[in-house]
Amino acid sequence: MASEALSFECALITGGGGGIGKAIAQYLISKGKKVLIAGRTESNLKSTAAEINAAGYYVLDTGAVSTIPAFIAKITSANPELDCLVNNAGVQRPLQVLKDAPEEFLRKADQELDINIRGPMHLALGLLPHFRAREGGAVIVNVSSVLGFNPFSIINPVYNGTKAWLHFWSMALRTQLEGTGVRVVEIAPPTVATDLHREREDPDDNKKEKNAAALSVDEFMEEVAEKWERGEDMITAGTGNELVKKWYGAYGEAYDKAAKEYTEKQSKQ
Repeated sequence: MASEALSFECALITGGGGGIGKAIAQYLISKGKKVLIAGRTESNLKSTAAEINAAGYYVLDTGAVSTIPAFIAKITSANPELDCLVNNAGVQRPLQVLKDAPEEFLRKADQELDINIRGPMHLALGLLPHFRAREGGAVIVNVSSVLGFNPFSIINPVYNGTKAWLHFWSMALRTQLEGTGVRVVEIAPPTVATDLHREREDPDDNKKEKNAAALSVDEFMEEVAEKWERGEDMITAGTGNELVKKWYGAYGEAYDKAAKEYTEKQSKQ
């Protein structure tokens, strides 16, 4: 199945300068893919691209959606073979409605909404015409979170909601794009030892020495790679497996029914 699931040629990975984005980039490069990484900090992108032998890097703030059309025109002109988008960029802000000043809460919340929701949506829809024109098809990969299935991180109320949105968006996008040659894959990380918690009171609370359930980035990618190569379109790892299984056990049948009705209705129009 690896040849089918990884049949694309060139991947753009947002948030590719470190953490899970960097790990996905390394994995795809190991599979012979041309990989382009994007992010907000050029120095980080430059060093990462050199370290992992990425084909190139682009400075992009995915939350500044007004810049995305020009970015898409630039990257597709320079890389016409681009046929995979990995929406990995994201931010997580600890926010408390009774402690944070409203102005500061809203400023940080708006940034989370822009980067975690509007960015992935604008990139996917902006690249869709290019992807649909590709004879070999294309793939959109959305990196969500287990917090989109159960918002147990109370300190991150907005982040949880953005990842729930990304999960539901991935499901609906997959259904609407059925038969177009554009595949949609969702990857929902559990707790992984990255720098995602850097703004928390304890930025290392997602590391193994403080959280026994945490996965290292390598452990996470090993499980993700196996499932990706099997052709799965809903991928998680570690403690996420049981949570995602329960969610689909409770709601999957109802969604499948709705998706079938939608697809049948569209086929008659």
